[in-house]
Amino acid sequence: MEKRFAEAMDGQEEVLCYAKLPRGFKIPTPVGSYAPDWAIVFHEGTVKHIYFVAETKGSLSTLQQRPIEQAKIACPKRLFEKLNNVVVYDCVDDFQTLMDRVMK
Repeated sequence: MEKRFAEAMDGQEEVLCYAKLPRGFKIPTPVGSYAPDWAIVFHEGTVKHIYFVAETKGSLSTLQQRPIEQAKIACPKRLFEKLNNVVVYDCVDDFQTLMDRVMK
């Protein structure tokens, strides 16, 4: 899943750079620490959101996620929203979903 996601970002005009975040990068939440998967920077002017932190999931269906996982995903989403949308955080399952989110 993650390898395929990285391969999809390679060579995309809109993507300036991306990095797989290390396990040591953790966001504290009330339900435990959470480590998102990716930091992505887009070329300014090509998308609405230049800085994006992504959690890659095989499925975006909340029915397939455990409640604790849903809570750990919801907390960082609220945190990044408080940053006035400087950095956008969301779950994506492929590159097209990522692009749909950054074009909003």
